[in-house]
Amino acid sequence: MEHIGSAHTQAELELLKAAARQKPAAGQGELDLGLSGLAPRQGGPLPITSSRMGHLWDALEHAYRVLGFEAAAGDPVFRGLVLARIIEPTSKLDSARVLEEVGVSAPAYRTVTRRLPVFAQEDFRRKLAAVCARQAGLGPASLVLYDVSTLYFETDAGDGFREPGFSKERRLEPQITIGLLTDHTGFPLMVEAFEGNKAETLTMIPTIQAFMAAHGLPDVTIVADAGMVSEANKKAIEAAGLSFIIGSEDPPGAVRHHRLAGATPRRRDPGRARLYPALAGRADRCPP
Repeated sequence: MEHIGSAHTQAELELLKAAARQKPAAGQGELDLGLSGLAPRQGGPLPITSSRMGHLWDALEHAYRVLGFEAAAGDPVFRGLVLARIIEPTSKLDSARVLEEVGVSAPAYRTVTRRLPVFAQEDFRRKLAAVCARQAGLGPASLVLYDVSTLYFETDAGDGFREPGFSKERRLEPQITIGLLTDHTGFPLMVEAFEGNKAETLTMIPTIQAFMAAHGLPDVTIVADAGMVSEANKKAIEAAGLSFIIGSEDPPGAVRHHRLAGATPRRRDPGRARLYPALAGRADRCPP
């Protein structure tokens, strides 16, 4: 900090302000823009007609292309919606404002609504899931995680899809249930949407079957605790021909009884084994 001086009149104050403005640039030359021969503009400085968040937008566009979404989607409207919601999660209508603030052209809202049915098509979504799988490098021994969440809507009436149900946010409005598959790092692989009043346990099998169909997987092994997999889901898993490991709340004595009764780990066909049941968090108490 530096004391510039004291002023007793308005004129002296303006002189001190002018001197203070020159202090930060002391010893630095000024860039000659070649404007000395131009007539002074009437009415003040030149107006700013537009601005662009160049570094932010360029980085997001680069990541979008590296992940393969540009080639898979091939739709500038979809790209604008995705990147706008990364910058500021908001509605489809308000995404236009976000893009305008960034400094890029925004599609008209009617254009967005016309493109939404295309984005909802199974083929379009599978293309996105395929590039996500390539980015994650899925292989024969890949670990895939699954969880669900809910999204509510600002409305009081359901429509068969948006329906009141068990809300993660303790909301009473109609909602939908979202099932998300990720790799072990949390990178998203596939997302599915279900009715808002559909139980979480009933969303797992359809999502896994869609994932297997998208990537041509002959088999997966489902590992879950007893709370996630209901009795109906166990039968559905068996009906789908999938392997599974289920955490059980049975005491060690019950496990021993199952083993004596012939329910020890058994091989159904080459390359596919099933453990049923297993102890959840009680490996030290499990009989040999």
